[in-house]
Amino acid sequence: MYCAQQCFTPFSSSIEGIALPERFTFPFYYEPHRLCELAASELQAHLEQQQDWQHNFGLTGQREGAIGKMFGVLVVQNVDGELGYLKAFSGKLAEQNLLPGFVPPVFDMLTQDSFFHCEQLAINQLTAELELLLQAPELASLSDELNTLNAGKAEAVAELRGAIIENRKARKARRVAGERLDAQAFEDLQQQLGRESVAEKHRLRQLNEQWDSQIAEREHRLSTLKDEIEALRQQRAGQSNALQRKLFAQYRFLNQAGEVKDLNTLFSQSPKGLPPAGAGECAAPKLLQFAFANGLKPIVMAEFWWGASPKSEVKQHKQFYGACHGKCEPILAHMLSGIALDDNPLLNNPAEGKELSIIYQDEAIAVVNKPAEFLSVPGKHVTDSVYSRMRQAFPKATGPLIVHRLDMSTSGLMVIALSSEANTALVQEFIGRSVEKRYLARVTGEVQGDEGEIKLPLRVDLDDRPRQLVCFEHGKHAHTYWQVKSRGEGTTLLALFPKTGRTHQLRVHCAHQDGLGMPIIGDDLYGAKANRLHLHAQYLAFNHPISGERVSFSCDPDF
Repeated sequence: MYCAQQCFTPFSSSIEGIALPERFTFPFYYEPHRLCELAASELQAHLEQQQDWQHNFGLTGQREGAIGKMFGVLVVQNVDGELGYLKAFSGKLAEQNLLPGFVPPVFDMLTQDSFFHCEQLAINQLTAELELLLQAPELASLSDELNTLNAGKAEAVAELRGAIIENRKARKARRVAGERLDAQAFEDLQQQLGRESVAEKHRLRQLNEQWDSQIAEREHRLSTLKDEIEALRQQRAGQSNALQRKLFAQYRFLNQAGEVKDLNTLFSQSPKGLPPAGAGECAAPKLLQFAFANGLKPIVMAEFWWGASPKSEVKQHKQFYGACHGKCEPILAHMLSGIALDDNPLLNNPAEGKELSIIYQDEAIAVVNKPAEFLSVPGKHVTDSVYSRMRQAFPKATGPLIVHRLDMSTSGLMVIALSSEANTALVQEFIGRSVEKRYLARVTGEVQGDEGEIKLPLRVDLDDRPRQLVCFEHGKHAHTYWQVKSRGEGTTLLALFPKTGRTHQLRVHCAHQDGLGMPIIGDDLYGAKANRLHLHAQYLAFNHPISGERVSFSCDPDF
C-alpha cells in the first residue's frame, strides 16, 4: 500500500509569489498553470537523469520499438498546507505498473489480485484448443472432400441428364414412327417407351442418392467439428466478457465527497455499454484517485507527452495535452463532481464580437472571409456561425447555403450558395475536385526542399474526437501538395494545395512525422497554442453556378 509521502513531491524550485488558481483545471482544454509548468519541468529533468529503470522513448534515435508516454502532474496541498505535486504515467512504463515516486494504478491487475492471471490463463487455454481445432487436418480435408464430391455429383448428374434428354428425343422419334403400326403393336411400343422413361428416372434418383449419401456423411462430420469450434468460441467469449466485467468492477474511482463508481457504472450509458480499452489507466484518473484516497487537496493539473510521436497520432515531445474524451470524460466527470472548474471554452462563443466580411456577392453566390475561431456551421453548444450569419444576411436565400466548410480555427474564403440550384452545382464541383484551393500556413521549423506532396490516409480518433489519426488500414485517402513561400526566424511560410478535403488534413499532414513533421503555428491539437492558428484559405476558383464562367477570389491572412 502506497502512503502519501511516497508520492508527494515538494517543489525543489521556488514557488514564492505564484498565486494559486481560483478553480481547478478544466481537464480537456487548458493552458498549463505556472505551478504545473514547474512540476512538469522537474519531472522532465528526473526522466532525463534517472537510472532506476529503462524505457525506449525513441529520443536517442532508436525508433524501433519506441513507445512515447503521457505523463501527468497534479499539484496538491497536504493536511499541513504544504504544496507539492504527484506524478503519474499512462498505462505501463518500462513494462511495469509500479515505479518509485509515481502514483500507483487505480487497480493493478498484475499484483493486487490473482483472479486475473488465473482466469486469463483459462481463456488462453481455450484459445489454444480453438487454434488446434481450426488447424486440424481433418477440417481442411473434409472441406476439400465436400468440394470434390459436390463437383463430382454435379458433373455426373449433368452427364446423365444429358443422356436422358437425348434418349427422350429418340423415344419421341420412335413413338412417331410407331404410329404406322397396328393398334396392339403401338400399345406395346408405348408401354416399352414408358418403362424406359421410368428406368431412367430411377437411375437418376439412384445416382443422386449415391452421391448425397457420401456428401451427407462428410457434412455431418464437418458440422460436428464446426459445432465443437463454435461451442469453444462461445465459451471463450462468455468467459472473456465475464472477466472483462469483473476487471472493470475493480476500477473504482473516488471523488472529493468519497463517492465510488466503477468502470461498469461510469460507461453504462456509452453506445456499447462498455469502457474503451485502457480506460482508467490514463494519468489524470490515477492522480486524482491517489489524492482523494490520501487526503490531498487537488489544486491544478496538466499532462504532457514524453518521447517520439506515435506512428498514427501526432504528439509533440514535452507538449501539454488535454485528457482524452473517449476514455476519460465519464471518469473525470465523476471524479471532479463538486469541484469548481475553469470554464469549458467549448461552451463559449468564439465568434462573439467578430465581423464576417462579404468580399463578393451576386444573385447566386456570396464569398466571405471567415475569421479564425469562427464556426462554419452551428456546433453542439454554440449556434453563431457562418451559416447563421448568412441566414440572417440573406433571409430569402433557399437551400442549405453552406457548400463547404473550414475548421473553426482556420480563417479564409468560403463560397455561399444563395439558391438550391447554385448549391447543387457548386457541391458537384467540389465533389468532382474541379475547385482550386490554396491555403497559406506558417509552420514551426524550416522545411527542407522547395515543394513536395504528402499522402497520409486519415480517420477520426474514436477515443479523442475531433483529433485525426494516420491509418493505412481504415483511413481515407488524403493528398496535399506544398510549396515553400519563404523561410525565416525558424519558421516556414507554405502554400498548401489540398487535393482531397479530409478533416484536419492540412494540420495533420504538416505536423505528422511522416508528413512535414512541423506543426502549424498555433495548432492546439497537433502542436502548441499561439495567438491563433496560422492557417488561411487564401485562394478559391470555381465555375460560376449560373454563368459557367471561371471565377476566382483571393484574400491574404492577418498573420
